[in-house]
Amino acid sequence: MPHTVEFYFDFRSPYSYMAYSQLAHMGVEISLKPMIVLKVMEQVGNVPTTLICSAKARYARADLGRWAKRYGVPLNPADMKSVDGEACLRAVLAASSAADAASITEALYRACWGEAKALTNKQEILAVIAATGVDANAIDARMDSPEVVAALESSTNEAAARGVFGSPTMFVGEQMFFGNDRLDFLREALAHHAE
Repeated sequence: MPHTVEFYFDFRSPYSYMAYSQLAHMGVEISLKPMIVLKVMEQVGNVPTTLICSAKARYARADLGRWAKRYGVPLNPADMKSVDGEACLRAVLAASSAADAASITEALYRACWGEAKALTNKQEILAVIAATGVDANAIDARMDSPEVVAALESSTNEAAARGVFGSPTMFVGEQMFFGNDRLDFLREALAHHAE
């Protein structure tokens, strides 16, 4: 049985897009944990420095290009200020199966970070989901429900309680790994668990 990686993420994080592009090919079970990263950061006292430091933001753009080239993934980001990130997260939580949630996550990441799709409203998000073959009408019926809204709040609070301070954060058991640049350490932890 494959080991599980818990993946705490927010679609607004390009490094989460990078990490997910690699996790999906590791042959492990991925437990998707959508969270509102800015709320997590607020709860734990972290600051989104790439949003407030122009020098770091410039560096991050160049750095992302390097990672995209290394991973062989497209990097053509949308204007992330206009993306309805919370609706994207709720769409994942509205999925009726882990397989559907994975398909939705991959498609929404590709749309907003690889294809510059704005995803500014529910209709644009559902159109991306429909193209995957997932029943977009079923997602539409559930994604704004009180249960899904509460699930996103719960996942966000859970992340902060576990010591998450940014996106992406991955857990193997209780070992925490932050950032796509920690995937080698994550692989080592998975190999150790397999022994």
